[in-house]
Amino acid sequence: MPLRDHYHPPLRTELEWHSFHNAWATSMAYDMNLRMPEGFRASPNVQTGIEVDVATFGGVRSARPPQPEAHEWQGAEAVLTVPFELATETSEVLVHGYRDGRYLAGAIELVSEGNKDRPEAREAFVAKCETYLQRGAGVIILDAVTTRSANLHDELMARIGPPDITPWGERLYVTAYRPMGKNGSARLAIWQEALALGKPIPPMPLWLLYGPSVTVELERTYEDTFRQLRLPTD
Repeated sequence: MPLRDHYHPPLRTELEWHSFHNAWATSMAYDMNLRMPEGFRASPNVQTGIEVDVATFGGVRSARPPQPEAHEWQGAEAVLTVPFELATETSEVLVHGYRDGRYLAGAIELVSEGNKDRPEAREAFVAKCETYLQRGAGVIILDAVTTRSANLHDELMARIGPPDITPWGERLYVTAYRPMGKNGSARLAIWQEALALGKPIPPMPLWLLYGPSVTVELERTYEDTFRQLRLPTD
């Protein structure tokens, strides 16, 4: 099935993109787990409108803590408070490995409108991808947002790449990243594919930390998601 425009009618009136993201991430995780090597597991992680509330855990509001005794240590007032952007929209498939404990082996990031609408949101998205790559995890970024022109791959390269790298500039694309080597000799291998409405979505390699690469069948899982959600295909 060719790539469709999820951000304009008629498809946008059928289903919100974040709902499709949720279903597509689940479909990708299921498909990958059918072929995942032993010791790895893929799972979807889709969150919108994340809020931090120190008085809430697991959906149950905690009781007010007792007042500290006079002899108990108390932290001083913060010396500085600055604006800080949380990555409040997350649509991804995470692959965890199990080698002396659970660790992040790879991530597939599905870009949303919210990831691109403001410089602070783009910075938060790029910083998350940089953190994954610095841990040695393979990353895929898929951007099918037709309402925003920013290129998050270019912004990631501006953050971590050489100063003379040429911006790519594609509006719709999918990229794959593989960290290689050790400190002092690390390299980042990159695969790039431009996307176009009406054209199939190519498969991409997800390189797993301490593991092989897994082919992510983007086209097949995209088509499966349309069928599972009973969306029109003509």
